[in-house]
Amino acid sequence: MTDFMRILFMGTPEISALCLNKLLEDGKNVVAVVTREDKPRGRGKIMTPTPTKALALERGIPVYTPATLRDDGFLSLLDGINPDIIVVVAYGKILPKSVLDYPKYGCVNLHVSLLPKYRGAAPMQRAIINGERKTGVTVMYMDEGLDTGDILSCESFPIEDEDDFEAVHDKSCEIGSALLSRTLDSIKMGDATRTKQNSAEATYAEKIEKADCQIDFSKSAVEIDRGIRGVTPIPGAFAYLNGKMLKIYKASPIEKSYGDFGVVKEMDGAGVGSFTVSCGEGALKVFGVIPEGKGRMSAGDFIRGRKINVGDKFL
Repeated sequence: MTDFMRILFMGTPEISALCLNKLLEDGKNVVAVVTREDKPRGRGKIMTPTPTKALALERGIPVYTPATLRDDGFLSLLDGINPDIIVVVAYGKILPKSVLDYPKYGCVNLHVSLLPKYRGAAPMQRAIINGERKTGVTVMYMDEGLDTGDILSCESFPIEDEDDFEAVHDKSCEIGSALLSRTLDSIKMGDATRTKQNSAEATYAEKIEKADCQIDFSKSAVEIDRGIRGVTPIPGAFAYLNGKMLKIYKASPIEKSYGDFGVVKEMDGAGVGSFTVSCGEGALKVFGVIPEGKGRMSAGDFIRGRKINVGDKFL
């Protein structure tokens, strides 16, 4: 393969932009970027480009935002770009067979799990929620299935006891972008190896829904803690206290048992502070909250604001 492998990069959110930046830092020949359309953001509903588009424009790379990949218009666009390989990171659209078959060296994807586990939409979140002790990143060739293509490379890392979605996301970005760059080098040199996935070991990471974010205090404190960390900082775990939504973003399970669940048992309003809520098994010590209509605050500030009392019950 020529040293000038022409890369078409497809991606949308922050992880895509970080991977694109790494490829550019490493001297990869990214000739064009395909991303999603601009969307209105903020209170002013200002049309805002994706992080990937913003970076590409800053670096002088042509950017395209096709509404569909399934017509002759996109194939004509590919004819103009003439990519040797397509690299996909969290693009958010299914690539049809006509696109998968287009580049000489195929389409590769960075997926943020250790495939075949956690195929699908929310692999990082589900790994935390399910209590996995490690996760990782995988670079694979893409086929018509959902994250079913042959594996080119993978790298694992531990999920620490206090890691939330943001922490795992950041680790995935750092490790995944470097792995992707190295794997493209292997493809260019012709020494990349392909390993078929064992579908018998596959699991599916369903999209995070609102119901996944509502705290059920009848569960064990350990399960609740994992659920909170799995959706922090976004979309955030919540329960209802005194008729208002309260998000919890920092907490820790403790072994103390009270014989009921969802009831505020202890409070410490000094400094950062904390309050303890009984659970189906164990209890949850809460250190950080987001009251309805407010920003993040410590449990101590929440207590000092007299928004919570011993004996209050979460719903």
